[in-house]
Amino acid sequence: MPPAPTIVLVHGAFADASSWHPVIERLLARGYPVLAPPVAGRSLAADAAYIASFVERIDGPVLLAGHSYGGAVITVAGAADNVAGLVYVSGYALEEGESLGQLQGSFPDSDLAAHLVYTPYPTDTGEPGTDVTVDPTAFPEIFAAGLDPRTARVLAVSQRPLSAAAFGEPATVAAWKTTPGWGIVSTADRTINPEVERFGYRRAALRRIVEVDAPHLVMHTHPDEVVGVITGALDDLA
Repeated sequence: MPPAPTIVLVHGAFADASSWHPVIERLLARGYPVLAPPVAGRSLAADAAYIASFVERIDGPVLLAGHSYGGAVITVAGAADNVAGLVYVSGYALEEGESLGQLQGSFPDSDLAAHLVYTPYPTDTGEPGTDVTVDPTAFPEIFAAGLDPRTARVLAVSQRPLSAAAFGEPATVAAWKTTPGWGIVSTADRTINPEVERFGYRRAALRRIVEVDAPHLVMHTHPDEVVGVITGALDDLA
């Protein structure tokens, strides 16, 4: 029997791997092998290259799941030879040569757009980069909607930035063209317009698209539904 795929969970912008905590807890309790690597958020190419190298060190097949910006990352990193499937969770399924900005720009802005904060950061090139974060006062209502207010406030002040350069960087490959995929649309998402999610998933002809009446952090508010899609993908691959 071939080995069961290892589930690799890729977090998105303004968060870290702990954003998957409720899902990781449930998957581990059911005996699934799970890993949740960090994403630096410096550029799409670099983030995807890191995740691809991480995946390639795993012995056996991998099911990649990406949340939000993590969807763009797995779209590129998913071209690694041992990736057996892709799961998009409130995420971006980019076309080859398409950037986050281009895909988002085809649809009305979400509520997030008016509450982004741009901050310069030093680089080794001498030209400053630009970090993008969410205004902490708006973060609980927009990015962390549906969570306990105390948890949302903690996430707001510990968010991980995304470099502005990542928004304009095109995907060098679209792994969904050769690798089966599944998707979750968060219909109450205020961070990504749900139509962006639907469009990307339909264009990618994902095997299954599940709509959940949930905010952006669906892994926190509806972890059982997310686990159901991930384990369903594993069943399909068996």
